Amino acid sequence: MITELAVERVEFTCGSCWHRWSADYDVQRHLDGQGQEWEYFSRDNAVVASPYTPEGAPPCPYCGRHWVGRLTARRPVPLAGEPGAPRSRVPAEGTHRPERHAAPLLESAGHPQPAPGAAPEPSA
Repeated sequence: MITELAVERVEFTCGSCWHRWSADYDVQRHLDGQGQEWEYFSRDNAVVASPYTPEGAPPCPYCGRHWVGRLTARRPVPLAGEPGAPRSRVPAEGTHRPERHAAPLLESAGHPQPAPGAAPEPSA
């Protein structure tokens, strides 16, 4: 069962060339049949490992080294069935908002990026 949906903006700072960039990840938290909760990450419609782990750290676009990201912002997505949530029935004939099938992918890096060469913020 899905227990939480969110979009998380993750920032990366390369420890080799100090390039900074960010990307948005879709995150699902899922409760399995044994009562354990798991996180699933995707980026640009592809399943990926957690960007917060060495296994899921993407390469720096400049030097190719991999660096673990840090959460800078998140937007929870309400789950279906929330009490009082407005809803719209989808017609059975499949003509409801057909343009959504041809809409371009909203890319994970499609937001303002840190300025090239900007110094990383000091760690707290």
